[in-house]
Amino acid sequence: MTALTLSTAAAPGLRADAIVIGVAKGAKGPVVAPGAEAVDKAYDGKLAGVLETLGASGAEGEMTKLPAPSGFKAPLVLAVGLGVVPEKDADYDTESLRKAAGVAARALAGTKKAAFALPLADAADAGAIGEGALLGAYSFDAYKDNGKDPKAKNGKAPLAEVALLGGKPRDKAYKAAIERAAAVSEELNRARDLINTPPNDLNPEAFAAVVQAAAKEHGIKVQVLDVKALEKGGYGGILGVGAGSAAGPRLVKLSYTSSKAKKHLAFVGKGITYDSGGISLKPAGHNETMKCDMSGAASVFAAVVAAARLGLEVNVTGWLALAENMPSGSATRPGDVLRMYSGKTVEVLNTDAEGRLVLADALWAASQEKPDAIVDVATLTGAMVLALGNRTFGIMGNDDAFRSALHEAAEEVGEPAWPMPLPEHLRKGMDSPTADLANMGERMGGGLVAGLFLREFVGEGITWAHLDIAGPAFNEGGPFGYTPKGGTGTAVRTLVRIAELTAAGDLG
Repeated sequence: MTALTLSTAAAPGLRADAIVIGVAKGAKGPVVAPGAEAVDKAYDGKLAGVLETLGASGAEGEMTKLPAPSGFKAPLVLAVGLGVVPEKDADYDTESLRKAAGVAARALAGTKKAAFALPLADAADAGAIGEGALLGAYSFDAYKDNGKDPKAKNGKAPLAEVALLGGKPRDKAYKAAIERAAAVSEELNRARDLINTPPNDLNPEAFAAVVQAAAKEHGIKVQVLDVKALEKGGYGGILGVGAGSAAGPRLVKLSYTSSKAKKHLAFVGKGITYDSGGISLKPAGHNETMKCDMSGAASVFAAVVAAARLGLEVNVTGWLALAENMPSGSATRPGDVLRMYSGKTVEVLNTDAEGRLVLADALWAASQEKPDAIVDVATLTGAMVLALGNRTFGIMGNDDAFRSALHEAAEEVGEPAWPMPLPEHLRKGMDSPTADLANMGERMGGGLVAGLFLREFVGEGITWAHLDIAGPAFNEGGPFGYTPKGGTGTAVRTLVRIAELTAAGDLG
């Protein structure tokens, strides 16, 4: 993991491989952002003109490299775009700083130390820059032969150290911001590792083992229900989805408790370690990335551990519904009826609508503890991708105020999201002549239908929200900002923020 420090050193005298500065898009050309005054001075105040000559505009995500001025101990200056210059007397928003830091950290793979001289108005900015740098430096190369260094990124090790210039090492707020950035980023990157791990190495049992090891390290209680325990408990949804695989399903419960907690949150994650579609086999071209169908469980796992590391004064329980959805002679068939943990029966019309089946059991299990709120996270429907694209997740729920609070929290931490409705008229489409309900309804609005299905398994009177992260959970395109190609860890930061707000008494 990239080291993160606060530094009061001046840019010219700091020994580093590069100095990162910000450049913004002004009305008449690029504008050098605050934090880079010493660098600009060394260019006789003409740095903006030099950058413009080199083609820089200040647009978000843009990078421009130039030799450091004479007298600087660092040989390189890396200017990263921050987007449009803020209005008068306004600071750069934290997401712009987070993205710029991510771009810089990714570009500086192979270097040992970089000094980040980006705008730093307060501790929140320091946390955002630190988070962006740690997330941007991420790489997953466990399965690549990179010679002597197994952690190398395409032959280059990730940036080893980030020093935030203008930081205040002795200031409690700054120290807390950096510690928070490290804890959240490290756990989010752990989620990314799990999402990127090939399914032959990450089945439900292996996932549970990873959780047990991390929980032991951070003082979190863990309970793992194996096939026998699931059968004894009557978890028909999880068992039905996992029936076709040689790797049996698991339900994992993580419990972080605080002696000062006044509220209890439950996070529920879909953990399909590989989704072939089962008997309703996915068509060619739709299987290759299905190792990512456990992203919801990975995000819940990471969020619970992060809450423990931060010592949040709220009780947080994570439920990971783990199964592998495979076709075989023992697999659940379209037309089969499953008796769920809640006692309700579900007619399975499509075995590729499996995520809602495992979540249904986990939601009912979570409901038995009567938490103050439940949030489930899942790569649930292609319909949500069609509705919101690849970078935005949908939020549904049974409480408009809670749904709005989740949306605000997601936007605050830089995770694009959008509130979605649960139209009552769509519920009728799941009526079944054989069972209490079917796992499919109307095709149009399929993401909303899935949300309505899940609502059936939330205990009465419990506030609940559903995050469908099918779009942003796995990035098949090129990296951008602090987001890598592959697993993204979407929803971890939203869940952590919700836990923080609940602990502070600012949410419900």
